[in-house]
This record gives sequence, C-alpha cells and structure tokens, in this order.
Amino acid sequence: MRELIEILKEAREELVTPTLTYKNTDLAPVMSKESMDYHFGKLAKGYAKRYNAGEGDDRFNKNGHTLHALFFPQFKKPQGANSPKGQIEAFIKSKFGSYDDLKQEMKEEAMKIQGSGWIFLNNSGNIETIKNHDITGNPKRIIILIDWWEHVWALDYQADKGKYFDNIWRLFDWNVISQRLY
Repeated sequence: MRELIEILKEAREELVTPTLTYKNTDLAPVMSKESMDYHFGKLAKGYAKRYNAGEGDDRFNKNGHTLHALFFPQFKKPQGANSPKGQIEAFIKSKFGSYDDLKQEMKEEAMKIQGSGWIFLNNSGNIETIKNHDITGNPKRIIILIDWWEHVWALDYQADKGKYFDNIWRLFDWNVISQRLY
C-alpha cells in the first residue's frame, strides 16, 4: 500500500506558483508590501507547497493555488485612470451597460458573502461567488477574480472591505483580463 501511495504522489501534477511581472511593492497603496508578502509570499505559495508535499486537504490546496494563480497575475502597478478598453470594454458594456454598473453589481454580490470566498465575472457575463475555495466548473471561465478572504484586505483596510473592493479595480491589467475572454 505504501508503494501505491508513493506512485500516486509521483504521478500527479506538481503545482507551480506563477512568477509575477511586478514587485511586491508595486501594488501600493492599494495592496501594501506587507499584504503582498503575507498573501502571495506565504499563503498563495503555501497552497502549492502543501499540495506538492501531500499535506492537508488536496482539493482545498489545489483550488487555493488555482484561484491565486488567476488572482495575482491579473494585476499591474496602479497608474492613473484604469478602465477597460477594446474587447473587454465592449464585453462589459454589452452585459452590464457600463463599467461602473459592473463594479456596482459585483460589489453588491461580494458584500453578501458570509465568511470567506471569492467573486468573479465569468466569460458568459455572469457574476458568481465561490465559498472558501470550492471551485465548481472550469476555472478557465473566470475573467475578473476578486479574493474576498479577510487576509487580503484586513492588513490594509482593517474592517472596510468595501474600500478594498473599490480600490482593487485600480490594479487590474486589462490586457491580461482581455486574454481570458477566449
């Protein structure tokens, strides 16, 4: 039996944390260096590490890794006005009327989440939530993903998760998000 367990461990894919295109200081003031060090450096990397080591709940760790591997690469350093352009702008307008309407609808849904989770816009134009890391369906359908676990906003925003939600939009790299449409 022990040999079978070792064979199965070797046969499954190894999770690799994505390399970011920005430094852990680049997302400030929206997300501080301290938040990045903790959230990406410890928690996000920890999901892959624990999964690869066979520690804890495999599904939870794999899904945590998958979500964070979508979350962090969709960001860039905040600079000036940051609104969608091109195909992603047209997609948002066709589904919600305006970018502001999308943000408002997503915020309303996010504020309904009890406990920890995620909120996202899928490639069909629907807003969905995820409790904890319980992914259902194909994660490749996720276009815009917002982490709604307390650890992502508590260091920088304390109890004001609404302010975190309003500010996170300044970080989105619309080129990355546009590529997720297909």
